Amino acid sequence: MLTTASMRISMLACAVLASTCRARAEPAFVQLAEARRLVAQMQVQLSKASDASDRAVLADTDAQSVEFARQARSATEVVAAAVPELAARLSGPDAEQLAQFRQQLDLYRRVDGEILALAVENTNLKAQRLAFGPVSQAADALTAALDATAATSAPAKRCQIQELVARVELAIKDIQILQAPHIAEPTDPEMDRLEREMASRRSVAAAALSGLAAAGGAGLGRHLGSARTALERFDDLSRQVIALSRRNTNVRSLRLALQQKAALTAAADASLASLEEALAKEAFSGTR
Repeated sequence: MLTTASMRISMLACAVLASTCRARAEPAFVQLAEARRLVAQMQVQLSKASDASDRAVLADTDAQSVEFARQARSATEVVAAAVPELAARLSGPDAEQLAQFRQQLDLYRRVDGEILALAVENTNLKAQRLAFGPVSQAADALTAALDATAATSAPAKRCQIQELVARVELAIKDIQILQAPHIAEPTDPEMDRLEREMASRRSVAAAALSGLAAAGGAGLGRHLGSARTALERFDDLSRQVIALSRRNTNVRSLRLALQQKAALTAAADASLASLEEALAKEAFSGTR
């Protein structure tokens, strides 16, 4: 008895044989017309795949990225599926041209697969939303608690308290400013530098907050407690921003799309255009 694997192999062999036989049984002009139709379809679908991939990279939301990635993969599969069907109708230089396109398509699919996997993660976009949303809110909560601390301080210490409050608030604002270039930065050394600067500002904020506790006495306890809570939340959210930014999936996918995929798409499209031109000449000359 045939095993399941053997049956599958037999069915595949029969399908390939049937396709080949069908192509051979077709009149030459029918084979040529079908070949030209397939090449035109592949050109359209390759363009759709590349465009959808670019849209996945540039999408503003996760849902859009996922949908455009699905469209890109679907169009690419249509192109790939047409290759063996076209191969059954070509010979000589035309078959060689298709073999070259097949190699180019394989490379395109590998690179585009990496691009789409990165694009749908959207870590830079998520880091940006976190920085401009929850991180900013935590910083505002910290500022409000610090301003209340200064407002309730004793007149004799108010200048000292206000100076320490200003140090904390300025350090936190500096950290927020540094987060933006970190999210957009593609290189690890520069991200390392930005993180060191953020850590330095955080140390300044921590020292100033400790100074407030020492200078203000028990009367500032409630407001300082709120400030510490807000600072802890700010720190936790900032760490999340850095972790997302470090993965750099949006930056990496865009770089691959611009530096590699564009050239691969152009090369594959040029192969199809060359094949289309050759088939058009055959149709015009009436030879096959």
